Parts: sequence; structure tokens; C-alpha cells
Amino acid sequence: MILDLESPGEENLSPEQQQMVEAAAETLYGLIHARFILTNRGMKLMEEKYKIAAFGRCPRVLCSGHPALPMGQSDILREASVKIYCGQCSDIYFPRSSRHKNLDGAFWGTTFPHLFLLTYQEYVVPHTKFTYVPKIYGFRVHKSAAIFKESKDTKTDSTPAVKQ
Repeated sequence: MILDLESPGEENLSPEQQQMVEAAAETLYGLIHARFILTNRGMKLMEEKYKIAAFGRCPRVLCSGHPALPMGQSDILREASVKIYCGQCSDIYFPRSSRHKNLDGAFWGTTFPHLFLLTYQEYVVPHTKFTYVPKIYGFRVHKSAAIFKESKDTKTDSTPAVKQ
């Protein structure tokens, strides 16, 4: 019905019903995709994409364009769009590509990037040793400055708890 150009009984569906069927098929495909990429064959295909940075690169300057991996912040549908994970800084970012902004994060799941890096340990790089140090006229800004107080408050874990 979904892939056939001429499905029997398709003419009996109203446009609203046809739209519902297509949306359900897209959701089903996405959930199957989330499971497939965790298989050996799926991991191998994702490795090929990772090698060419098909998912984008880390936008953090100190990561020097390290290839990123897609991930979801939740395994539950319609909770968050797909994000990209950098294995070098271990942080997640919004993807730059507009085509990724409308994709559900559950289509990749929360497991994929971590399992990928455990499976292909040759892509694991040490975390950057260099951290940016704010300076004014060449002098380091003291830790008690207001800019550090604010950043400590905002650096809490902002990942929402997964509902079960």
C-alpha cells in the first residue's frame, strides 16, 4: 500500500486517511531505522557515513571540525528533534542542516553514538586538553568574576529526564 504505485483499495481512502497512512509509515520507518543502525550491518553503514562526516562536524572551535554523530535526546517519539553528538567534547549540538531539524530524535535514539564509539574505538579521540581561558588585555579573568558565576549556574545537566 505504501510503496506500490497501484495499491488495491487505495482509491477508497480519503485524502485525510491517505495522509494518516503515510505519516504512520514514516514513523514506522523511523523506528525501524533506530533499531537497524544498532545492528552490525547498520553500524558498518553508519561508519561509512561517519568517515565522510555526512552528519556534520562539531561546531565547537576547540574540536577543530571533528565529525559528529546523530542522536536523539529521547527514545520517545515527538519529544525532540535529532541533534549531533561530538565524541571529542562529549557534547550535543543542533545540526546545521535544515533537513535534520524536522527529523525526530527517536529515529536515532539515545544509544547510537555511544555504542558506535564503543564498537569502533579507533574513532575515539582524547578529550581536548586545551580549554579556552577568558582574558582581558592579556590577563586571565579571576574565577570569582560574574561571568564565571553565571556559567556555573547554567552548566547543569539540561537533558530532560526520560519518561517511562
